[in-house]
Order: sequence, then C-alpha cells, then structure tokens
Amino acid sequence: MFHFAVTSLVFAYIAAVLGFGGLAGSAMGTAQISFFVFLALFLLSALGHVARGSR
Repeated sequence: MFHFAVTSLVFAYIAAVLGFGGLAGSAMGTAQISFFVFLALFLLSALGHVARGSR
C-alpha cells in the first residue's frame, strides 16, 4: 500500500510539472489518503505488537 502512495505522489508531481492541474490534484489527493491509511494501519499494528508483549 505504501508503494501505491509513493507512485501516486510521483505521478502527481509529473502531472503538475507538465501542467495538468486537475489530474495532479486528484493524484495528490489519492496519495494523501493512501499515505494516511498506511500510517494508521502501521500504528495499529505497532500498538498491537506492544500490547501482546515480546516473547
């Protein structure tokens, strides 16, 4: 999922440089949403690991 966020971000930057404003905006929105979803899932996974304790 992180790979998808980075790919969308790169796509947004390329579209912005080439002057496709609407396309760049939607790609940037997709990258932001997928990044925050990835971050939330990572934090939940880390908290679950800490709650279970180390063996």
